[in-house]
Amino acid sequence: MIKNKNHPRVLNPVAGSSSDNFFYRLVSSQRFLAIIGLVFLVVIIFPLAKTYSQRRLVEKEIADVKSQINGFESQNRQLKDLVAYLQSDQSLEEQARLNLNLKKPGEGVIVVEDKKIDIDETSATTTASAGNNLQKWWHYFFN
Repeated sequence: MIKNKNHPRVLNPVAGSSSDNFFYRLVSSQRFLAIIGLVFLVVIIFPLAKTYSQRRLVEKEIADVKSQINGFESQNRQLKDLVAYLQSDQSLEEQARLNLNLKKPGEGVIVVEDKKIDIDETSATTTASAGNNLQKWWHYFFN
């Protein structure tokens, strides 16, 4: 038989065996470690979710501003084209013809007047209401 037997060293010689210590049992318990892990995950996930939602809002705002910028740029191009057209000789000639009734040498000007036919509303309603349906059809086809 072996007389010298090696005993494992105890880290806390005062406490005796480590299985009797409450703190040691609590920390080495799987339930405690799972609860600590869940608390840690909750503490990490909530700020991440808040940051993610704020980032999405900022990205949406950036996209809205970019679309506004594109709209303003297209409107700016249209206005530049309009200014270039209004400064051209063709525009000046067109405005002189329309507003000042000017013409080129050798051209003839024709004026067309719009004449509106005034219909007497009282005579139209009396002819429509006079007679029965058969007479209306007779007037429609034969008059």
